[in-house]
Amino acid sequence: MANHKSATKKAHHDVAVRLRNRSSRSSMKTAIKRFLGVISTGDKVAALALLPTTIGVVDRACRKGILHKNAANRYKSRLTLKVNALA
Repeated sequence: MANHKSATKKAHHDVAVRLRNRSSRSSMKTAIKRFLGVISTGDKVAALALLPTTIGVVDRACRKGILHKNAANRYKSRLTLKVNALA
């Protein structure tokens, strides 16, 4: 329980930030799942069309501090490898 006025304000602010981060993380995961669904169909053209938008969502999450830079790069690398592996 917050004992100071500033601690109470910080607790309220943290709730808002946590909800914002959860929303961004959720939209990133949804974009990745959508992309992996296209990969599972084996349609390379559709996957190549969807790759830049998916990478953009990952980059946006990284800029907002939701993902570490190396984690974002790892996601992007693995997604690109999956597209390149399609015949």
